[in-house]
Amino acid sequence: MTYDFTNCPDRRGTGSLKWERYSGRDVLPMWVADMDFVSAPEIVAALQQRAAHGVFGYTIPPRSTLETVLEYLQTRHGVAATAEEIVWFPGLVPALNVACRAFVQPGEEVLTCTPVYPPFLSAPENADVGLRKVDLVEKNGIWDVDFHALEDAVTPRTKLFIFCNPHNPVGRVFPEATVARLAEFCQKHNLVFISDEIHCDLVLDGAPHVSGLRFAGPKTVAMFAPSKTFNLAGLACAFLVIPDAATRRTFQRAARGLITEINAFGYAGCEAALRHGWPWRDQLLDVLRSNRDLVENFVTTVLPAIRTWRVEATYLAWLDARELHLPNPAKFFEDHGVGLSDGVPFSAPAGFLRLNFGCPRSQLDEALRRMAQALRSR
Repeated sequence: MTYDFTNCPDRRGTGSLKWERYSGRDVLPMWVADMDFVSAPEIVAALQQRAAHGVFGYTIPPRSTLETVLEYLQTRHGVAATAEEIVWFPGLVPALNVACRAFVQPGEEVLTCTPVYPPFLSAPENADVGLRKVDLVEKNGIWDVDFHALEDAVTPRTKLFIFCNPHNPVGRVFPEATVARLAEFCQKHNLVFISDEIHCDLVLDGAPHVSGLRFAGPKTVAMFAPSKTFNLAGLACAFLVIPDAATRRTFQRAARGLITEINAFGYAGCEAALRHGWPWRDQLLDVLRSNRDLVENFVTTVLPAIRTWRVEATYLAWLDARELHLPNPAKFFEDHGVGLSDGVPFSAPAGFLRLNFGCPRSQLDEALRRMAQALRSR
């Protein structure tokens, strides 16, 4: 079956976070990690079937959904999890926030590598605990972890390390040796290792994703969701794998009374995606590779003052616009009709931007055209 990635229904006026940000303005939203593609018809059909049932009460994980998740972990990522190890959650952002409350006490701190997805940085603040940041290092176009800096940064107060792999925003798929060394680092310093793997099924080329669960210590928590791969963020369904019972109890205790149950549509969408969505995903990857290459070639040839990196996974391009010497590059491009993510909330230096290329080619072409026109008009 051939799926349509060339068209998207008009999302304006539908309550879309991505599009309503620029309501009433001629600005193409290329910011938040939400794709402008219609979900796989197999997922839509599953949701329609669930809606036809007509009763939407409190919902526990259906056995078929749980079995689908366990099969997915085994076949796609080589992880042999058990039903008891799965913790369902309405999203990975609340999971990050609960983790900071569960494993870190006032006066203690969280460690992470930057630049990084902003909730990694806000979750410790929300929990009123400390945050220590170590910059990723970039050499010859490759981003990597600075292990010497990590060792210098960790202290007896450090209790939790949060890692993003594949990485948002730099698009890196970290190799097995790096993941293994990070797991060893966390075990050496008795840190809870949170591995955010939400983009793990969006590897575009190169080496495959390696889950942190492959090297799980007693304090490993890996986080997954179908939301990025299958464009289901609005269904609010995610799952964590926490192999150690004591670590799992600590996390679940911190979430009591704060986190709602997954809704019926979340489970239905998750199961349909992981059971039937892979042909759609495979065609999506072809589209994303083409869009990725377009962005890379366009920036290199038409916008040479902007630097970008090869995106190994995700649909997010990381741009260094510092050579443009603009006081606020995000506002500059927004004023010219392209809404990009400002890099500052990712703990990047001023001048970095993130561009979402998970959209029909026509929309991406127009966004890049507007960016080029903006720079010509300076």
